[in-house]
Amino acid sequence: MRCYRHPDRETYVSCSECGRPICTECMTPAPVGQRCPEHSGRPQGVGRMTSGVRRAAYEGGTGIVTRVLIVINVLVYLAELATGAGINANSGWIYEKGVLVSSAIDSHGNIVGVAHGEYWRLLTAAFLHYGPIHLGLNMLALYWFGTPVERYLGRFRYLLVYLVSGLAGSAGALLVTPNSPTVGASGAIFGIMGAALVLERQGTYVLGGQAIGIILINLVFSFTFAGISIGGHIGGLIGGALCMLALSRFGRGHGAYGRIGAVGIAGVAAVAVASVVIAYFRTRGYA
Repeated sequence: MRCYRHPDRETYVSCSECGRPICTECMTPAPVGQRCPEHSGRPQGVGRMTSGVRRAAYEGGTGIVTRVLIVINVLVYLAELATGAGINANSGWIYEKGVLVSSAIDSHGNIVGVAHGEYWRLLTAAFLHYGPIHLGLNMLALYWFGTPVERYLGRFRYLLVYLVSGLAGSAGALLVTPNSPTVGASGAIFGIMGAALVLERQGTYVLGGQAIGIILINLVFSFTFAGISIGGHIGGLIGGALCMLALSRFGRGHGAYGRIGAVGIAGVAAVAVASVVIAYFRTRGYA
């Protein structure tokens, strides 16, 4: 492991409060174990205060982005109901304009789909759901897993991983089931779990060291129950993990701290572009 504040220093000690790896300069003795500067309670000087204020503008300590995403998903579902869709929300103009599908004929007889250049569906599908149970389960999972990950990554990085994972999940869904209409935030949620797995492999136990177990349980459910987009889940998982690896400069830094840098931005952008390219080549035969 490497200190989250000094990536060039190896350490075998983690903060007893948050689990982040810390070097001898950053650790403060606590009644149990050692603590990092953020949880030690000791003053860090003017420079530390300035850094803390600057960091606070981007941190996700309250999980605000997660809550906003949940609100958006709920509002989209309510908008579908208000515009005439049934409780399962598998009809209406919002659904027809946003559902992920290679090629289909809408209620007006128009040919639509990703194969016809409607690439926005790769993202809009992640904000649509088949009814209140589908919506509720996904939003509960987003709250459980998204909130702690946002606290570590900060708002910007977290939102970046979420959105790109949604794209990767859509690409995976098209690869496996190109003819099946697909909606749901689960691809992006699996991306958050993939990011958590990378963080935990780097020594930051964002899900209490249980990321791999949580992922395996959810994958078992994905393969067990019919109607679940296996491609969407696996695509999102891979996309989120790749984004996190890019943000950590492939292990040379820490994904949650320090500047993202050109490598991190280029890596995340590459995942997004690759998702669109995969969707293009997978669906072009349906045009």
